[in-house]
Amino acid sequence: MTACPPPSPATGMHVETYDLLIVGGGVNGAGIARDAAGRGLSVLLVEQDDLASYTSSSSTKLIHGGLRYLEYYEFRLVREALIERERLLAMAPHIMWPLRFVLPQSLSPRPAWMVRLGLFLYDNLGGRKNLPGTETINLDRSPGGIGLKPQKGKKRGKAFVYSDGWVEDSRLVVLNAMDAAARGARIETRTQLTQAQNENGEWIATLETKAGTVRQVRARMLVNAAGPWVDKVLGRIGRSNNNRGVRLVKGSHMILPRLYDGDHAFMLQNPDRRIVFAIPYEGEFTLIGTTDEPWTDEPGKAEISQGEVDYLCATVNRYFEKEITPSDIVWSYAGIRPLYDDHAANASAVTRDYVLDFEKPEKTRAPLLSIFGGKITTYRKLAEHAMEHIAEVFPTAGKAWTAGEPLPGGNLPGQDFDRFVADLSSRWPAMPSKLLRRLARAYGTEAIQILGAASVPADLGEDFGAGLHAAEIEYLFAAEWARTAEDILYRRSKLGLHVPPGTETEIDAYLSTL
Repeated sequence: MTACPPPSPATGMHVETYDLLIVGGGVNGAGIARDAAGRGLSVLLVEQDDLASYTSSSSTKLIHGGLRYLEYYEFRLVREALIERERLLAMAPHIMWPLRFVLPQSLSPRPAWMVRLGLFLYDNLGGRKNLPGTETINLDRSPGGIGLKPQKGKKRGKAFVYSDGWVEDSRLVVLNAMDAAARGARIETRTQLTQAQNENGEWIATLETKAGTVRQVRARMLVNAAGPWVDKVLGRIGRSNNNRGVRLVKGSHMILPRLYDGDHAFMLQNPDRRIVFAIPYEGEFTLIGTTDEPWTDEPGKAEISQGEVDYLCATVNRYFEKEITPSDIVWSYAGIRPLYDDHAANASAVTRDYVLDFEKPEKTRAPLLSIFGGKITTYRKLAEHAMEHIAEVFPTAGKAWTAGEPLPGGNLPGQDFDRFVADLSSRWPAMPSKLLRRLARAYGTEAIQILGAASVPADLGEDFGAGLHAAEIEYLFAAEWARTAEDILYRRSKLGLHVPPGTETEIDAYLSTL
């Protein structure tokens, strides 16, 4: 299993050859690339834009089992996600951390006994080990009720409090790609698969970059992890008559000035039985989301609609003392979820489970694996399941290895984030504590590469705002495939919410010199 290219029959020139060509630089594609490279396969991953440009940077940013999926009897999915939840929290404690959720009952369309039963299953279905279990609180006496609007009889009533986790979603994708590259995979962003065909049981694929460069590569197997474009890729490779299907659903979020004090989140139940989360965000803000709207346009960039704004604002005003209007929105984002089409009647009920469609090699027919659906929490397990099919083509591939293996930067001493920040402070005492904590959160132990021999902030080069220095930009360019200010400000970080106007132009100008 090597990448040594054979001579092209047509030209006599050498053509790159890989075991796997993976199409799609979201969490599933990056996760499969990491797993496969670690098992000794030669891997090329291509992404038409930046890593995590679409769905994988537009989630609610939770590592969770999916409490509401129990209503749809998705017990296997919930169990798998709950097991993965604690596993992932240990793999990257710099970009993931536990979060407590307050679930008020005063406006619940579900009876309290039903919710408590669901939480009992949630606590026990996945073999919870480290996260605290569910408790019941009185919102009128607990800090968990601060900021909530009194309801019936001028009381806030009771709430259940349960555990899940937070993840910096787009950074999770990048870290998987970094680890894949460290293990020998080639990661090419802004590179699109335009077509591919069989030739003697292998794929001959045509790739085109944003700059217009076109080349062909060979691959012994193709993995279609293109997310919302999975059907489009099938069409480009002549396999559009697939009996699987993808159902596109838009989910939108909005960012508001902080609505309440505390580090906990809220799970808010609406009269239509849909769920909206309110989550502390970037210190100064509250994240509100998500929605579920059918998407019938071509996949691509999406924006929150006025109807979604009204729905989310109404939810906030139903629960919180601080009344909001659309003018309070600081930022919003929307993503298209490529769910497996199980023909559910409404978008909220569509399964979040994943389906792997494997077309085995037959005589001269090259093997193909297409990924439908999935959720960020189960990406690692999805990759393991994908490798079971891939191993049928490459029986000498290594064994499963990713469970418990830290992602880049995740090897914190004792998995103790605060201890690591304290270590950075002792090594770089003249650096602002806020800067060191942010670097530790974003990069974990990789932050040491950025800080290097610097003693004071000025040693890190120009400050483009909010403590984003030239040294960090250079690191992101060299190690994380960042090529634009948007890549840096809204995917590698959320500093776009903190920097002054004009920063994006300045960063793009600086990147052009690298």
